[in-house]
Amino acid sequence: MTLYHEIATKIQALITAEVYPPGTRLPGVRRLSQQFNVSISTIVQAQRQLEDYGLLSARPRSGYYVCVPPQPPAALPTSLQQDMQPTAVTGQALVLQLAKATSQPDFIQLGAAVPDAALLPLRALQRSMNTSSRHHNLQAAAYAFPPGVSELRSQIARRMLLSGCQVSAQQILITSGCQEALMLALQTVAKPGDTIAVESPTFYGLLQVIEALGMQVLEIPTDPHTGLSIHALELALEQWPVKACVLIPNYSNPLGCLMPVVRKQQLVALAQRHAFTLIEDDVYLGLGFDGHYPPALLGLEQQHLQQASNTPSTPTQRMPQVIYCSSFAKTIAPGLRVGWMVLPPQHYPRAEYLKYVNNLATPTLPQLAVADFLQRGGYERYLQRIRPHYRQLTERFAQAISQYFPPDTRISRPAGGFVLWVELAEPVDTLQLAQQALQHRISIAPGVIFSARQKYQRCIRINCALPWTDSVASGLKKLGHLCKAMSPAESSQP
Repeated sequence: MTLYHEIATKIQALITAEVYPPGTRLPGVRRLSQQFNVSISTIVQAQRQLEDYGLLSARPRSGYYVCVPPQPPAALPTSLQQDMQPTAVTGQALVLQLAKATSQPDFIQLGAAVPDAALLPLRALQRSMNTSSRHHNLQAAAYAFPPGVSELRSQIARRMLLSGCQVSAQQILITSGCQEALMLALQTVAKPGDTIAVESPTFYGLLQVIEALGMQVLEIPTDPHTGLSIHALELALEQWPVKACVLIPNYSNPLGCLMPVVRKQQLVALAQRHAFTLIEDDVYLGLGFDGHYPPALLGLEQQHLQQASNTPSTPTQRMPQVIYCSSFAKTIAPGLRVGWMVLPPQHYPRAEYLKYVNNLATPTLPQLAVADFLQRGGYERYLQRIRPHYRQLTERFAQAISQYFPPDTRISRPAGGFVLWVELAEPVDTLQLAQQALQHRISIAPGVIFSARQKYQRCIRINCALPWTDSVASGLKKLGHLCKAMSPAESSQP
């Protein structure tokens, strides 16, 4: 046995004995070389051997970490067969109540899908803030009236090439986050009383927007692996006057699924045939676990329209139907409130006017800082570093849920982002569970708020964008105990 094999065996024994528990960082190579009285190169060879065995994983500029042992994945959550009909949105005030109750720093924040500050590029952002305030002090103090800061719109246009979108800075409208972009999109293409198709389950913030605008929701069944059902949407279009369809095709919230390209193409073609608007929420852009940028609906529509224009048999010129919305809330910092949207020419003037009427302008300094951060390349470097970390975190959270929660609990397997959708096997009222969890300083998002018809009573969404600590592990364990205590099987025990 070579020396580095011998050292690898010793380190493996320490891992097995949980001297170095799963997820922890190994000591540095100098410290290990002193500990085992061997050269640094021997330690490096031993670590690489353990990496090949799947026991260690390397993180750039951070060192080696003990891998979380793989477990058989839990079954995926079920896709409900639904009686599709337009529904008025009610009860979304509960979301604000939960947000207020969990805005305490000592809470374990498993509810809101917001990254912990420790995972955000705050130092780099601060440097960009300082640079922008020094070099653009007069501009930073003035309104950046719609469409927003030109430097930022130019940087965004370049980045959108990554997802196959050919857009100019003149097509981009800066907004105060993606939530405002969604509201402006709906205000532009629909009016109170109109029917809006959404994924089911869907992001509760979208339901709040629809409720505030007095529109109705049509919930479309959504598969936890492939996304919104194109067939179900087509059936709905034959029965109801759907004005727009809002969805997150890339790493949806709360399911985390990635819609296959062929289904995206079918959706784009469907919108063209039926002339309804597709409002694409791409807020998790850049957070795919495989490091790739999947094509956006907007880019696929551009290809579709180009092909149609080159086909002589096309009877009439087709109009673009996709409105694209996104923000930097999930990647740079939620408090910046910097988002954007790309609109077809027929809708842009209306949305720009509504943006001005709603709040005059998005704050200027954050726009300049984000533009500087993008221009320097810091944004892409950060994404390359955080993507594998989010993947490891979601896997670790899923394994802890499988361990602590009742048997036969179903867990989503997201392709990106940082949330998990958890479905309990027993008919547990997760709204009541959320209230009990608050008493233990734990916030969760109960499933009922992800549906206008308050379905998914046995589901919860878990935010995994938290550093893994003993406190987080204890919080998940406590949550599992609460679930077991509420299950009929447990409560019936003498």
